[in-house]
Amino acid sequence: MPDLDYPRLTTARLVLVLPEPDLADRMVDYYRRNRAHLAPWEPRRAEEFLTVEWWERQLRANLREFEEDRGVRLAILRRDDPTQRVIGVANISNVVRGAFQACHLGYSIDRECEGQGYMREALEALIRYAFRKLHLHRILASYQPENGRSEVLLERLGFRHEGYAVAYLHIDGDWRDHVLTALVAGDEGAREAPDSRVEPTGEAGGLE
Repeated sequence: MPDLDYPRLTTARLVLVLPEPDLADRMVDYYRRNRAHLAPWEPRRAEEFLTVEWWERQLRANLREFEEDRGVRLAILRRDDPTQRVIGVANISNVVRGAFQACHLGYSIDRECEGQGYMREALEALIRYAFRKLHLHRILASYQPENGRSEVLLERLGFRHEGYAVAYLHIDGDWRDHVLTALVAGDEGAREAPDSRVEPTGEAGGLE
């Protein structure tokens, strides 16, 4: 079971928090800004997805998911941004305990922030959290074969190819093939930055 303190992960440039429902407007802003950018890599969304009401419900569900040890869904912020605009998300989902002790990894980054190392920095922190705080053994991640950025990112983080799944996920209106990868505790290639740390809090990580 995870520590029930809500996570707040900090790195040299970023803060990753478990957002509260009153921050739904910032999640809507992130997905509106990046609607076209993310479309090739995500399921098609109903119009309701881009409403504050939908995200208020979703963020409450995300808190319950964490409390029930089923996943951790974090918003990524820049530490030097006074507006604390969401620039990405990094998620652990489908947590399975028992003999498996594994989860799935998901992530996305703002179009304007690509190529600056933010996603790797965020995932390094989340991977440490998954192994050290949640005591998971394996993190599974998949990507579409044409997604070269994800391929390079996962390789740099130490993920190893484990297979190829035909018609694996329904993405952008069709069933898409995916490359399957995994990272096992102790094999991670991420380097821990000197000031990168986990700061559990008693709150749900507000975007102050």
